[in-house]
Amino acid sequence: MTPPLERTTSVTTSSHPARTGPLTGIDAVFAARAPERRGPSAVWATFDRSGVTHDGSYGEIAPGTAPGVDTAYRIASCTKSFTATALLAQRDAGLVSLDAPITDVVPAFGEVALPTADSPVPTLRMLLTMSAGFPTDDPWGDRQESLTDDELDALLRAGLSFDSVPGTTFAYSNLGFALVGRAIAAVAGRPYREVVESTVLEPLGLTSTGFEATVPATGGVAIGHRRASDGGDALPFSGPGAFSPIGGLFSTVTDLTRWARWLGSAFDPEGQGDLDGILSRASRREMQQVQRFVPARAGHPGGYGFGLFVEHYPDHGPVVSHSGGYPGFSAHMRWQTATGLGAVGFENATYSKVSEPIGLALDGMMADRADARVVVRPWSETSTARDAVEAVVRGGAVPDGLFSENVELDLPFDRRRASWAALVESVGGWDDSGDGDLLAADESSAPSHLVWRRRGARGVVRFEIRLTPERPPRVQTLLVSAESPR
Repeated sequence: MTPPLERTTSVTTSSHPARTGPLTGIDAVFAARAPERRGPSAVWATFDRSGVTHDGSYGEIAPGTAPGVDTAYRIASCTKSFTATALLAQRDAGLVSLDAPITDVVPAFGEVALPTADSPVPTLRMLLTMSAGFPTDDPWGDRQESLTDDELDALLRAGLSFDSVPGTTFAYSNLGFALVGRAIAAVAGRPYREVVESTVLEPLGLTSTGFEATVPATGGVAIGHRRASDGGDALPFSGPGAFSPIGGLFSTVTDLTRWARWLGSAFDPEGQGDLDGILSRASRREMQQVQRFVPARAGHPGGYGFGLFVEHYPDHGPVVSHSGGYPGFSAHMRWQTATGLGAVGFENATYSKVSEPIGLALDGMMADRADARVVVRPWSETSTARDAVEAVVRGGAVPDGLFSENVELDLPFDRRRASWAALVESVGGWDDSGDGDLLAADESSAPSHLVWRRRGARGVVRFEIRLTPERPPRVQTLLVSAESPR
């Protein structure tokens, strides 16, 4: 067994050759973390749609050997995004349906007693979205990687325990993704690992990513450690097996940032699509949508997609991520769909939670970038309708084609005009002095929606419109109300 490593808090960075003074950004986050002795080493990188923007590391993976972006670590459950990609590629090729029961491709599951008489057999979709009814199983599942297919079949035939009726509740399940891997192999007629290697890793050029500790990484392979204050014990690698689909991959920061950028490129309007043949942009976007709500997830609201978590930030929109925790390792990848800004990090210690500094780093990156704030821009028709609607509210005639028929049916214009007159009187009449200091900026929750305000002598008039899905669109919602000055 490899002896424990002495840890150092010295941070090595690149992409900033002229750096002087204190560390900043993601380097500062990791430098502050290093004295906590979370693990013998760490390596990290930030990226955007053009590539890696910065990287850094600290510690050693062997005496005198520092880690770097080409050092391989186990990425653990980040593997699930590769597994989901492989299954969706088979779905897109017409080889399998996500709504097929798992018994279609894993016959041994047919001997599993379901929790209730009316329980459905878990489908591939339920397994992909962690809603097959199985209990959360991280500590147990992390130790099952080397099981053979026959041993997994025996486990199924011996019976399973369920926390819920399949298809009703999220619970993070490694067993579920092991079954997804078996389904991939059954559909392809060859081992799961071969499918992932030939249809995902090789086409994307992820040459330092694989299922063996002998993966060809020019920066060497980090040894995992059991976390302890004295440096911890080195841990042996588990070998590939039936549970490899849950977390069996080794990878480098170089490869995993390439992987994250490829997934995130599905949202890039300038994307070239040269690698879309592996999995279409539409299917990659599908992976990064909430398919199953996760009620207990800390932080921002969100849920699970296909092999990926999705969180919603009020100012920055969706942020996609996945963590990896395996005996001896911690990994995390994270990116903002709107801009492609992201970060990846590894540590080689059990339960070290490298997701914490990576999350802090990306939050800081988004806060520092003005273009990372998601701004919904209204259609030109919505902006044009704003001026026309305001003219009507101020007493002008109703132009033909401005409003959909429901507006008059919902509340006739003569009654609307009486209401508007009383409202304007309540704010002391229109203030057309041109002083708009008290007014908030226009707001849009969607291109077809707009809120704006105009000041009165003693208050503010708030307008809200929403347009129809027709072409050309018309105003279907018109709300006018009074507010106190802001």
